[in-house]
Amino acid sequence: MCTGACSKFIAVPLYVLAAVSVVCNLMLFFPDFETVYAKEDREGRDRITEEVKYMGGLIGGGVMCLIPAIHIHLTSAKNCCANRCGMFLSIGFAAAGVVGALYSLTVAGLGLANGPLCFWNNEEHPNPRWGTPFLNSSGSYLSDRELWSWCKLPENVVEFNLGLFSTLLVAASAQLVLCMVQMINGLFGCLCGTCGEQVRPKRCLERYHEETSTFWC
Repeated sequence: MCTGACSKFIAVPLYVLAAVSVVCNLMLFFPDFETVYAKEDREGRDRITEEVKYMGGLIGGGVMCLIPAIHIHLTSAKNCCANRCGMFLSIGFAAAGVVGALYSLTVAGLGLANGPLCFWNNEEHPNPRWGTPFLNSSGSYLSDRELWSWCKLPENVVEFNLGLFSTLLVAASAQLVLCMVQMINGLFGCLCGTCGEQVRPKRCLERYHEETSTFWC
């Protein structure tokens, strides 16, 4: 496969994954699909899970992966024509995407490990309060659904956060792999060109340079 065509193959799923990351991060601000908790949090009362405010999906998996996706897509626009400069730049953009994906991955992992912020109580703490009941559980609460009933408000907040943070985790992992592949692909494209001579498209107007024995599009 041409390195240019490979770049296009990488850019398209990065668009999708960036959109998924942004949507998931925004949804996490509205547990139980209610706006009241976000409003109260803006008023200074903690109602939104702390990791949501780190904007891992919006900044890391969103913006920091969307910009590389756009550049990588533009680099692949001339598919098999020589575009070594674009490929060289794509390595740096892909590296930024790796950083963004790692940030999103880390925040999502913390969100799952620490659990949601909710209005909770249990037998040991009968007085309801707002807090993070699973903060020191190291994620062990994930395998014990009975503990999820500790959270009274927002309703089903554990399932809500679990689903969205898990989606962010998967999306960030995929972004990380794609950006790392593009770094390797960009290196080959920079050194060897975006396409081998044997697969040059007919639409490229070629002329053979006798002195250098190379094709130009």
